Amino acid sequence: MKIIKNIDELRENLKKAKIEGKSIGLVPTMGYLHEGHASLIRRARKDNDIVVVSDFVNPIQFGPNEDLLTYPRDLEADSKICEEIGVDYIFAPEASEMYQDKKVFVDIEDMSDHLCGAKRPGHFRGVLTVCSKLFNITGADRAYFGQKDAQQVAIIKKLVSDLNIPIEIIPCPIVREEDGLALSSRNTYLSKEERKAALCLSKAIFAGEKLAKEGGSVEEVIEKMEEIIDSEELSKIDYISVVNLKTMEDANDFDGDRLVAIAVYIGKTRLIDNFIYRS
Repeated sequence: MKIIKNIDELRENLKKAKIEGKSIGLVPTMGYLHEGHASLIRRARKDNDIVVVSDFVNPIQFGPNEDLLTYPRDLEADSKICEEIGVDYIFAPEASEMYQDKKVFVDIEDMSDHLCGAKRPGHFRGVLTVCSKLFNITGADRAYFGQKDAQQVAIIKKLVSDLNIPIEIIPCPIVREEDGLALSSRNTYLSKEERKAALCLSKAIFAGEKLAKEGGSVEEVIEKMEEIIDSEELSKIDYISVVNLKTMEDANDFDGDRLVAIAVYIGKTRLIDNFIYRS
């Protein structure tokens, strides 16, 4: 396994694989890997001849008052996880390597204005820009993303479709702790008390999904989820929304594929979770 920090060096290493017709799988991450990331990497390892994991805390997807400076980083630990799974290359560039003058960006109208996009202006512009660069740099055949960031998955699929980027986007299931909490690098911010309180997210998700499958309306599902989250005094709801899975527009029924997504503050830490309903 090689750790590469230079774009040209990564391209040179991947050139031979492309010439030989080998498939390349890309797992874009911001590092501080956990079992959720590991599940993506294992899927990529199963599907491809060559696996590249990007380990890059992308500064342009953070807002001015967000946690860019405190976001957890541990390349050494990440390397051990990647090596155990059989990753070929870790791409861990500095921000100065990825962005020269920050004058070219990629964005999508409308889809990025809902859910996390509405609450975090500019976030998806940063995500789409870095993904466009990673797709271009690696020439990967497939890229793997966790369904916990379901809006991100939908937007990246739209990016690839509309810009005719020759890469397959593969969403992978949410990975949870034994008690239900969705895995996230930001879980490390939680105190012991907050960690316990954070279970209100998964409890709300499971209850909402059950009610939707039983025929509950959008209003009833949202009300039930609000009730569960509000019962936890350390929680503050950022949003609970039901949207069209493809367009990310608000939906007032469960007639079609729907994303039911939540963002909740536990103390100062913002966590997200979701479920997908297919009629």
